[in-house]
Amino acid sequence: MKDLQFSRHRRLRSSATMRSLVRETYLRTEDFIYPLFILEGENKKNEVKSMPGVYQLSMDNLKAEMDEVVGLGIKSVLLFGVPDEKDECGTQAYHDHGIVQVATRYIKENYPEVIVVADTCLCEYTSHGHCGLIENGDVDNDSSLELLVQTAVSQAQAGADIIAPSNMMDGFVAAIRAGLDEAGFHNIPIMSYAVKYASAFYGPFRDAADSTPQFGDRKTYQMDPANRLEAIREAESDVDEGADFLIVKPGMPYLDIVRDVKNNFNLPVVIYNVSGEYSMVKAAAANDWIDEERIVMEMLTGMKRAGADLIITYHAKDAARWLKEQ
Repeated sequence: MKDLQFSRHRRLRSSATMRSLVRETYLRTEDFIYPLFILEGENKKNEVKSMPGVYQLSMDNLKAEMDEVVGLGIKSVLLFGVPDEKDECGTQAYHDHGIVQVATRYIKENYPEVIVVADTCLCEYTSHGHCGLIENGDVDNDSSLELLVQTAVSQAQAGADIIAPSNMMDGFVAAIRAGLDEAGFHNIPIMSYAVKYASAFYGPFRDAADSTPQFGDRKTYQMDPANRLEAIREAESDVDEGADFLIVKPGMPYLDIVRDVKNNFNLPVVIYNVSGEYSMVKAAAANDWIDEERIVMEMLTGMKRAGADLIITYHAKDAARWLKEQ
């Protein structure tokens, strides 16, 4: 045995302190962006059936939620609106008193240090559930851009720190950047859903946001899950058009795409750990099939290791608690 030559990698795994000393990837609570679903009306706190621990909240319940979020050290929230009224044009998305605008004003007045990211889309507000205007049975790209610009400007006027357009229309970053600049919001960054796949992992979100398409699907504007090079084309367009952050959505099945985007562009990369990923973990944990804490922390660490700078995740509050305990 004395002449046998091999490497002793276990030397750096010999104790918890040693493993911590050489650890390459760290999670921080500051990395998390926590999604919130805001309802119109009063005295509403509806748990999303397919997303245990996630709630649709009316404005009078937002204070308690924000107190908890801030108390856990989470610095950023992503707002989605669930309006009472919907129409073909998604009017409530860009109304001055739309639910996201109202929630944004409240948060910025009462928790000014929190970063408010406003989801900029029409699907939660349209009667047909699609992300743009319908003409001749299909989503019309260019006319939809006009309403998305109105939505972004309205959200910025309400105090949103970051505009996050998720619609996947061609030219959406260029149009929104021009609209924000024209309205005087030169310093409001765009967190583009640059690489968004037509994924089966969004199902529970559509329960939370009440945004299921009433006909067809979103495959003509969201990406084919089989494609990799297309992700680079999409991200490159958004960079050229003025994006400040690049989102890859979903998360776990697309870690290769996260690494590709990180390697090719020098903007902050955001991964969206989506509803289906969250719900599967919750369901397995409820049946005692997995150790929820270890699974979640391993997943989130893997997302950081793949190249994500920030993580949008429904696990944010639990993960923040676990990080404090560690």
